[in-house]
Amino acid sequence: MRGLSPEEQALWARVTETIRPLSREPLPKTEPSLAHRPTPPPIARKPKGPAPTPSRSTASTPPGIANTLDSSWDRRLRSGVVQPDRIVDLHGHGLERAWQAIDRAIEQALVNQERVLLLITGHARPGDPPVERGRIRAAVNDWLAASRHRGRIAAVRAAHRRHGGGGSLYLILRR
Repeated sequence: MRGLSPEEQALWARVTETIRPLSREPLPKTEPSLAHRPTPPPIARKPKGPAPTPSRSTASTPPGIANTLDSSWDRRLRSGVVQPDRIVDLHGHGLERAWQAIDRAIEQALVNQERVLLLITGHARPGDPPVERGRIRAAVNDWLAASRHRGRIAAVRAAHRRHGGGGSLYLILRR
């Protein structure tokens, strides 16, 4: 591993001055040293045998919710071709109002024999600590697992980018 040239050191010093730390405590000012180089991490050896592959389809299914979708459903959801029958936008809701909106939407979807709901929870937005964003998204899986409708929920999946990506969830109801 080679060291940095004086021009690269000056450029790196300017870059590090623009970094905002995650905590409010100021970072100590230190002068970069030519003699000090960080030690590279040890090389990880590849384990023998096949590596376990995590199932993306069950990653977002809350405990207590049956995971009864077949692979064709998962393919259609991942590709974004499934259009939601009902959209529930939870932006601007507090925790209590968000839970009521979800419960009411599931009830209406069951009455109207709708199958796919899109829950727009919003992304957790970065900000100065303490950040209290993303609370609805963090609570949704627990709410669904404790819901009076949990027996009617076939699966919960992450939404396609077209439908909000990481800030949204598909909620698939049983027929």
